Amino acid sequence: MHEFPIWNLGHGLKIDIASLLTLLVSCVIVFVFARLSVRKLSVTNPSKMQNLMEWVVEFIQGMVASTQDLKTGKKYTSLAMTLILFILVGNLLGLPFFITTETSHPVVVAGITLVDQATISEQLAKGHKVVEVSWWKSPTADLSVTAALALIVIAIVHIHGMTKNTRHYFKHYFEPYPIFFPINIIENLAKPLTLALRLFANIFAGEVLISTILMAGWFGLPLMAAWQGFSVFIGGIQAYLFTILTLVYIAQATVHEEHS
Repeated sequence: MHEFPIWNLGHGLKIDIASLLTLLVSCVIVFVFARLSVRKLSVTNPSKMQNLMEWVVEFIQGMVASTQDLKTGKKYTSLAMTLILFILVGNLLGLPFFITTETSHPVVVAGITLVDQATISEQLAKGHKVVEVSWWKSPTADLSVTAALALIVIAIVHIHGMTKNTRHYFKHYFEPYPIFFPINIIENLAKPLTLALRLFANIFAGEVLISTILMAGWFGLPLMAAWQGFSVFIGGIQAYLFTILTLVYIAQATVHEEHS
């Protein structure tokens, strides 16, 4: 049974150390990739990293163009690129390896209790000889991370809708008829919920299955190899879905910007 180290700050505020660690690693990887891609720009002799980044930019612009006019939506390219790169890296971080330690005592680091005695006692009472503490997982396998991403995206959508497309933005809540106002409100409340849960559920379920396969030892290696490959595919699909839905929501909120 894996336990994740939790930093309890009090007042109901808790930080998952494994998620925080991989969240920072994801940010660093994306930043380094971006910097390396633009370090030595060349028109006549582009590097492989530059070619890769150009392909990513073209791919993102294609996504933007599929949801709205590229001329007006081009400004969202940076947002879409940041989202898809960060989510893709985050989705895949939990695949290569696990970092776990075994303990039968509370885990204390720098005077901060990360796994308390109550948790240890509970697991030992279930018949476990030791408690495995996991220090590594995909950040997107944490609901708080995906919820934060979804809330940021929805905030951007509504801010752009209210500031760039004010009249149509507020009018659409009463379309096609005023009686649909409650339904339109529920629809907007459901958007961040579905964004967060879809990403979290797919990545979390994949990591749970990997943990289950590992229990089979050497016999699970063929299945592990197959599932790792499938997980890379799922991670890419989920990054794409989150990004394309973000662009769709922005387009819905600003579609009549040019007429307002």
